[in-house]
Amino acid sequence: MGKKNKQFVEKITAMEDDFAQWYTDVVKQADLVDYGPVRGTMIIKPEGFAIWENIRGELDRQIKETGHSNVSFPLFIPESLLQKEKDHVEGFAPEVAWVTHGGEEELNERLVVRPTSEALFCEYYSKNIHSYRDLPMLYNQWSNVVRWEKTTRPFLRSLEFLWQEGHTAHATYEDAEAEADKMLDVYADVVENHLAIPVVKGRKTEKEKFAGAKYTLTIESLMHDGKALQSGTSHHFGSGFAEAFDITYLDENGEQQHVHQTSWGITTRLIGALIMVHGDNRGLVIPPKIAPTQAMIVPIAQHKEGVLDKAYDLRDRLQNLARVDIDGSDKMPGWKFNEYEMKGIPVRIEMGPKDIEKEQVVLVRRDTGEKEFISLDELEERLPALLDEIQTNLYQKALAHRNEKTSIAKNMEEFEQKLEENPGFIKAMWCGDTACEEKIKEETTATSRCIPFEQETVSETCVCCGKEAKELIYWAKAY
Repeated sequence: MGKKNKQFVEKITAMEDDFAQWYTDVVKQADLVDYGPVRGTMIIKPEGFAIWENIRGELDRQIKETGHSNVSFPLFIPESLLQKEKDHVEGFAPEVAWVTHGGEEELNERLVVRPTSEALFCEYYSKNIHSYRDLPMLYNQWSNVVRWEKTTRPFLRSLEFLWQEGHTAHATYEDAEAEADKMLDVYADVVENHLAIPVVKGRKTEKEKFAGAKYTLTIESLMHDGKALQSGTSHHFGSGFAEAFDITYLDENGEQQHVHQTSWGITTRLIGALIMVHGDNRGLVIPPKIAPTQAMIVPIAQHKEGVLDKAYDLRDRLQNLARVDIDGSDKMPGWKFNEYEMKGIPVRIEMGPKDIEKEQVVLVRRDTGEKEFISLDELEERLPALLDEIQTNLYQKALAHRNEKTSIAKNMEEFEQKLEENPGFIKAMWCGDTACEEKIKEETTATSRCIPFEQETVSETCVCCGKEAKELIYWAKAY
């Protein structure tokens, strides 16, 4: 037994030494994914998929609450259909995967493996929207998409990933505007209140917006290493796609009008965000609200009479309060402690012969490592409260880290200095000229993350050119 289990947990590279390797180690050692047979693809294993299911479950609930219906559209898009919206196809051209043969026969027309489904939904809307009574049309689909990325990393950027994509059609520009705002708020709620990741809400610049959109709204998060991650986007298309695909309706006056559309999506890269915001050198740390297992019972000296029975009784008693599991395997307790710390389970419940005698258990928090002894009479009240405390603590810790990693720069010298000394978000003013945005990226590799809704004036002049500033931007190096 001792020899078989002597190596409790495989080594994880310290994040301070090599953050990229730390991330890869955690993803692999926590058993979230395996690499697929094609470069840049991943097999999401049960541990990883269970996290995605909980994120998806909460988001799906809120999507349905806001009046949307789930649908499923095809995987393939004819080339002629994709070509209908010029800006859109140009934006995705470098990333598309083409199907040229069906069996042994060459196809008459190439097919795209969907990188996104705007063209398919637009074609559908053009055939199924006729009157103002058909509007709004509020659809969402859960699917996989393919984007032929040059550089890949599990969850963060892969050739194929899972997501939801909402597609809606409205009678007016204002209705679509309200929809884009509403869905961004839904995303912010899920990411902040369930994944415990603070976000900055704002609008992308013209350079960074979605191809074919009037504008793009975004939620931006900051990872532990000071890089930003775009965590969800909501796009207002105006009537551009409707004009390209001839999507019209008769209004209440009997006049022909083009619809106004939105699109919005969140992907499995949120799991990457969760790892990089909350993880530590012992592995994953999963917020209780989306943890597949919220508490793991580890029997101590389980070979002694009655211990295992009591542990299973405890699991059954707690099932209605939290997602509780038990490890009754013959592995040593030390191995189990390390295993469930690695997998980020929020609470470990230890119970041995002495605890049974005293009618108590030991609760161990994953986020702080703190232990507390709780009598069995108080456990049903204490466990839910402890899970809430951990959820709140993880958010507050991430918020404090983001605040610590947010700097202000008034000129390029300060910008480069802050980026070097304290990598993270840099708040700086911008004149609105794309040339300045491109120059900053060229000289520092930092990009504009968003024009935040909550504006402030940190300087009167543009950080790059020194001309009169128009608005504040959050800048950062990003994944």
